[in-house]
Amino acid sequence: MGTEHRVTAESEVAEICRDLIRIDTSNYGDGSGPGERKAAEYVAEQLAEFGLEPQIFESAKGRASTVVRIEGEDRSRPGLLIHGHTDVVPANADDWTVHPFSGEITDGCVWGRGAVDMKDMDAMTLAVVRDRLRTGRKPPRDLVLAFLADEEAGGTYGARFLVDRHPELFEGVTEAIGEVGGFSFTVNDQARLYLVETAEKGMHWMRLTVEGRAGHGSMENDDNAITELCEAVARLGRHQFPLRITKTVRAFLDELSDALGVRLDPEDMDETLRVLGGIAKMIGTTLRNTAQPTMLGAGYKVNVIPGQATAHVDGRFLPGYEEEFLAELDSVLGPRVKRESLHYDKALETSFDGALVEAMQTALRAEDPIARAVPYCLSGGTDAKSFQDLGIRCFGFAPLQLPPDLDFAGMFHGVDERVPVDGLKFGVRVLDRFIDLA
Repeated sequence: MGTEHRVTAESEVAEICRDLIRIDTSNYGDGSGPGERKAAEYVAEQLAEFGLEPQIFESAKGRASTVVRIEGEDRSRPGLLIHGHTDVVPANADDWTVHPFSGEITDGCVWGRGAVDMKDMDAMTLAVVRDRLRTGRKPPRDLVLAFLADEEAGGTYGARFLVDRHPELFEGVTEAIGEVGGFSFTVNDQARLYLVETAEKGMHWMRLTVEGRAGHGSMENDDNAITELCEAVARLGRHQFPLRITKTVRAFLDELSDALGVRLDPEDMDETLRVLGGIAKMIGTTLRNTAQPTMLGAGYKVNVIPGQATAHVDGRFLPGYEEEFLAELDSVLGPRVKRESLHYDKALETSFDGALVEAMQTALRAEDPIARAVPYCLSGGTDAKSFQDLGIRCFGFAPLQLPPDLDFAGMFHGVDERVPVDGLKFGVRVLDRFIDLA
């Protein structure tokens, strides 16, 4: 008679991750959101199997999110939110080694779009919660789980919709964990840093417009809108904003200096970024405000000088530096350029202290004795921007132990996105312990 093996979080997390990847939830930014409803239903089924009653909220046709509250042992304590998004950026299958929606497991990794952004954390959360329900282990305090649509296009149909229309779902919640944090960076044999996101840059997506004098292409024209705009865009594209060391970046550099046993000079970041290797691209962009031209548009016929030219710019500003960013931006562009906002999100920053941070550190060290949790600033944005409006203190903590040679930062929105199966198993062990300590 064979011995039956009990299903555990570790044993099923990779399969759940595969299931989620195989649901094509590509977000094209056009409001269509194919696949998000199917993903929301899959999540709800996984939770309902053990007696929970998850709710699916559809903000527009197909744009669905799943939310459930799990009662804790002490309901007088504030609740904890664990949030993740189910949508992903599109992927071109021709560019990939394996099909991006296959969920293939090879070379010890689960491959596919969303493997690190962020169906890995969705899978870890589901696996841990299912195991706790299976074994009758209640969390110390209420947990609210939110699996959200539309994060990749700003969260309008997901987190923002729920915060604006259904804030009661998060009543009593004071803290949250979500994506782009808790992953490892191996410094040496004695130190492995786990980067916890405590800050995010803000966002200004904007349209630039220059009005000029329309005319025939064969004529001289000293008021050509295209010329004026291109000169302004070129100035902006080549402009380097000044170095600004925020308290989060300072704390990260202090922790890294201590781990390396050397002093890192914030005024000379070249050596620091060299030491950081693959994650340098994540840290380097948190040292300055940035404004990257991304689109140009003008004209309709080769022999007609248009009266208007436009450009689009992706602007990101550090916490505390929004006014400086906008003033410098206008100075670089000049008075002829009209600037209008298309999408805005604030910058966030919280301190790296308190019981929740201690729980992260303890949970990590229990699984990795050389672990050290350190704060860092994310150059992009997450759904934390919406939840912060409810007074919720947000952290990026999706724990993963990664091989030192894996270009984790390059996986986000990149080709051949993948997550190690062992990393997922490590993550569920840490997440389970963290819930007990949080």
